[in-house]
Amino acid sequence: MDENTKFCTVCFANGRLHAITDHQKAKLNFKVFPSCDIYEHIIPASQKFKRQAALKHTFCFYSWLCMKLMRADFLNMFLKYTEEMDSNPMVSSFLSKLANYTNLSQGAQEHEEADDDEGPKKKAVKSPQMGTFMGVYLPCLQNILGVILFLRLTWIVGTAGILESLAIVGLCCSCTMLTAISMSAIATNGVVPAGGSYYMISRSLGPEFGGAVGLCFYLGTTFAGSMYILGTIEILLTYMVPKAAIFVADKKEDELDALLNNMRVYGTCCLALMAVVVFVGVKYVNKLALVFLACVILSILAIYAGVIKTIFDPPYFPVCMLGNRTLKNHQFDKCNKTEVIDNMTVTTQLWSLFCDGSHLNATCNEYFASNNVTELQGIPGLTSGVISENMWSTYGPLGMLVEKSNLPSLEGGDPTQDIYMPYVVNDITTFFTLLVGIYFPSVTGIMAGSNRSGDLRDAQKSIPIGTILAITTTSVIYITSVVLFGACIEGVLLRDKYGDSVKGNLVIGTLSWPSPWVIVIGSFFSCCGAGLQSLTGAPRLLQAIARDGIVPFLQVFGHGKANGEPTWALLLTAGICEIVYSYLQFFLMCYLFVNLACAVQTLLRTPNWRPRFKYYHWALSFLGMSLCLAIMFISSWYYAIVAMVIAGCIYKYIEYRGAEKEWGDGIRGLSLNAARYALNRLEDAPPHTKNWRPQLLVLLNVDSDQAVKHPRLLSFTTQLKAGKGLTIVGNVLQGTYLTKEAEAKKAEQNIKAAMSAERTKGFCHVVVSSNLRDGVSHLIQSAGLGGMKHNTVLMAWPGAWKQSNDPQSWRNFIETIRETTAAHQALLVAKNVDSFPTNQDRLGEGTIDVWWVVHDGGLLMLLPFLLRQHKVWRKCKMRIFTVAQMDDNSIQMKKDLQMFLYHLRLDAEVEVVEMHDNDISAFTYEKTLMMEQRSQMLKQMHLSRTEREREIQSITDESRSSIRRKNQGPAENASLSRQSSTTEDLIHDRNTASHATINDKVDAEPEQVHMTWTKDKLLTERNRNRECNANVAVRDLFNMKPNQTNVRRMHTAVKLNEVVVNKSQGAHLVLLNMPGPPRNRGGDENYMEFLEVLLEGLNRVLLVRGGGREVITIYS
Repeated sequence: MDENTKFCTVCFANGRLHAITDHQKAKLNFKVFPSCDIYEHIIPASQKFKRQAALKHTFCFYSWLCMKLMRADFLNMFLKYTEEMDSNPMVSSFLSKLANYTNLSQGAQEHEEADDDEGPKKKAVKSPQMGTFMGVYLPCLQNILGVILFLRLTWIVGTAGILESLAIVGLCCSCTMLTAISMSAIATNGVVPAGGSYYMISRSLGPEFGGAVGLCFYLGTTFAGSMYILGTIEILLTYMVPKAAIFVADKKEDELDALLNNMRVYGTCCLALMAVVVFVGVKYVNKLALVFLACVILSILAIYAGVIKTIFDPPYFPVCMLGNRTLKNHQFDKCNKTEVIDNMTVTTQLWSLFCDGSHLNATCNEYFASNNVTELQGIPGLTSGVISENMWSTYGPLGMLVEKSNLPSLEGGDPTQDIYMPYVVNDITTFFTLLVGIYFPSVTGIMAGSNRSGDLRDAQKSIPIGTILAITTTSVIYITSVVLFGACIEGVLLRDKYGDSVKGNLVIGTLSWPSPWVIVIGSFFSCCGAGLQSLTGAPRLLQAIARDGIVPFLQVFGHGKANGEPTWALLLTAGICEIVYSYLQFFLMCYLFVNLACAVQTLLRTPNWRPRFKYYHWALSFLGMSLCLAIMFISSWYYAIVAMVIAGCIYKYIEYRGAEKEWGDGIRGLSLNAARYALNRLEDAPPHTKNWRPQLLVLLNVDSDQAVKHPRLLSFTTQLKAGKGLTIVGNVLQGTYLTKEAEAKKAEQNIKAAMSAERTKGFCHVVVSSNLRDGVSHLIQSAGLGGMKHNTVLMAWPGAWKQSNDPQSWRNFIETIRETTAAHQALLVAKNVDSFPTNQDRLGEGTIDVWWVVHDGGLLMLLPFLLRQHKVWRKCKMRIFTVAQMDDNSIQMKKDLQMFLYHLRLDAEVEVVEMHDNDISAFTYEKTLMMEQRSQMLKQMHLSRTEREREIQSITDESRSSIRRKNQGPAENASLSRQSSTTEDLIHDRNTASHATINDKVDAEPEQVHMTWTKDKLLTERNRNRECNANVAVRDLFNMKPNQTNVRRMHTAVKLNEVVVNKSQGAHLVLLNMPGPPRNRGGDENYMEFLEVLLEGLNRVLLVRGGGREVITIYS
């Protein structure tokens, strides 16, 4: 900074702006103005200003001037945004956080720095500096090129031929290239921290898919480590130190078992050694990685150099042929039956292998005696024209002899004895799809660059370029290798998997220059390096999954050493490496879901999908996904099924037991799109009767602490729905949303907790309304979305409606019935819901009784069938009762009902109950009179709860005595007079007289007018008028006669209740038609009395009111 500039601080404190110099800032140390917001201004300062500031200036002149000019604007801005600064950061601070963001992977580099950190202070974190070449290209190159290239590619070319080998290479490389394109799009759509492919899939497709595929990718990486270790041991025992074998076969047929046993022993030792190296410090693995990569590159260069050398000077590697059969030359040096030594014909070592003696007249194998021995050049060279012979495939079964078709051969001998002869044979049955499965692991490793995204300088630029270039380079190497191997090497030598025809040399080593040992040593270190990389990467992948917490039982593997090294995950990985399994399907599954993630995000067009890599398309992703799926089943369909089953089990485990994560994944977006599409389809037309099922709106009440009152209502919902259809649990709070927001959220949380405890799958909807009636009405009208709306309302019976101080409770209940009827929705009312069974109960032998009084569209018959699907009600039988009048044919009704149930495919017992039209009993008359008197009295009186019960009891006693007197004598008027005279004393009781109504006007004038009024006289006069009004009201009350319509309704309710109690008192559940409320709201309380009488003496009752449409049909 220029020396003529000076920092000056402007501080806002105590409602004023202050300018503070650097000198003051040092002195104050911000203690005077602890709540200051500091703003730095760079201002020029002259020499004079410097001298004055050094002497005595306290405030900075320029800052003071700026303060005067900008004070008003600054104050306005500050006052407007101060309240928002707590929750929303200023733009400057937000951008500063983004600029200072560091993203180092939780991988090898972090652990290496932790290992080197021995001082009390940690080293400063360095910003990522790796570019495209070192950070992506070379790691991908090292992981792609490996053991298959050196050990199996020549055998694949010899077996499949050049054309089919090119098809195999093209198929596999196309799959990885398409996957790399999809991966590049995902990797450039934001920052990809540690976890690599697991992170990309889990954040794109959700924790379930991410966890399942991530664990499969972990298993694939672990099994790949097993393969690399086995490749290392094969190179060691077959080509480097064959005499180090512990198990040696005495018979030829035991050679394979001996080789496997040697691999088990040496493989376990090699695995333990590699695990120790990784455990001691991953920094050593990282330092050896460049050495291993250099060995791979030098080996490939040696192959190309050897190909060029074959044009001028092909290497001498003869192949001995007996007839057209290839011979193993481990036990003989000369490819002759006999040789002349000192003018004498003697037999060779080859003679002894086919004959029972070394003398010329020994008995020999018939094929050996009939055919000549010839010698072929194993590497004829690039210009030899052998490419035309190697163009086509030569598949064969296990034990098939490796033969050259254009050589003469005379058949002879016993073919079953050929396995004991030194012939080169197929060790497995070969076919095209098998070779695809064997070759595909050679193109894996494309995720190496994306796994190091935290170490890259510009990951969004380096990952696409480096990965695609690495795949292009390796594809060119593989394609050219296929052509060059087929053009330079003899076909029988190509099909010799282990190089037995060239004294056990590595086949690809015979082509290299300057020595076959270059390839042998290079391939050995290549396999060692790949195995170490697998043992390094797999535990960290498992650690990343464990730390995400999506698989609870894996959390122990998220811990490790103090520096973060995944010790437990390494031990598990080493243990799994002992299992040799086909890991190809796991990699293919990972690639499949990478393509799926890109395709889903592209098709959904989510706002967050903005990858910098533009050369992608959903069709390419689907093509790559199809190729991955095809290769999975082409290579091994049973291993593919096993891998899918493993992934499916992990998916379901995470779904039901794993932690819930919201990562904005594409599956959520796909679900939203699918839901929108389905809702649009449902909107077109109402559901057919065959598809009708109760879509429930459950009206749930909460107490003053927002706790659920009737959790058994949710249990019944679960039993009725069994997880199918729509369930909306609604609740209404009285008040305004601004004042009840916290209570509404608490109620919603409690309801969701109760739903989870009762296993009720559905949605919760809490509404705050000015009154409960309007809130319930809003729920009935607006709950649901589009065609996915409720068609049935479930609520609890208001059990304490008689004892309630507020009559609004039962009025709201009746209004709910009216509104569901107007909305053409069914209504279910559960009485004594707290006695309903829980989901853990198992009801024994019993019945569900249906009282079918009025046809309601079949809902009464459908509900027991749905309940019996649940394990709580499964053992219950269904009984249907129907009521017959006097003029009905009961026998025919029963037959018709049985036939109807047969067509409905319902199993139920049928019984027809006859109700005779008896005379109305005195009890019915008394009930009706009591009901009407109570209703009329409560309209005229405003009593407290205790007083209201006392009044009701007094009126009941008087009514009963009046009816007894009516039965004894015909003088009705006299009895009423006695009732009036008796009740006058009750009304004038001191406990109730003060509560008499004064709504009715009294025409009587006061007896005397006083000019002066005292307080006592005023109270006396008021009480006298109130007593007169009460007397008149009570006389009217007891002079009334019951309405005949109400008497008939009460008679029906009493008789039906007697029948229902007689037949169904022991039933587990009684379903009954719910009569509709009266049209005149004046009779609402009488309606509640009718229902009480109807349900008296029954334990579990479900009142059912249909929605006005058929819900069950006899047709298929």
